[in-house]
Amino acid sequence: MLMAHPVVLQNLIEQYETLRMLHAESGGTEVRQRMDDLAYTLCVSTGTRDVDAALIAARHRLPGARVEDDSALTAGAGTSGG
Repeated sequence: MLMAHPVVLQNLIEQYETLRMLHAESGGTEVRQRMDDLAYTLCVSTGTRDVDAALIAARHRLPGARVEDDSALTAGAGTSGG
């Protein structure tokens, strides 16, 4: 499998998460299509079939990622008490 460059993955993650934070999935046709395109590209770039799995896989390929990265577990949990 070809591996996307970490800079490309970071860019895809940032674009997807920005659109998700802006609730783009309930926006206009062009915005929803862009979000779908980003999800597809993330999946292809990481060899996954689900955008959530693609985001996790992409984050693990970025410089500084920890093997025991728990970002997927804490993403929706609010603030952490760490």
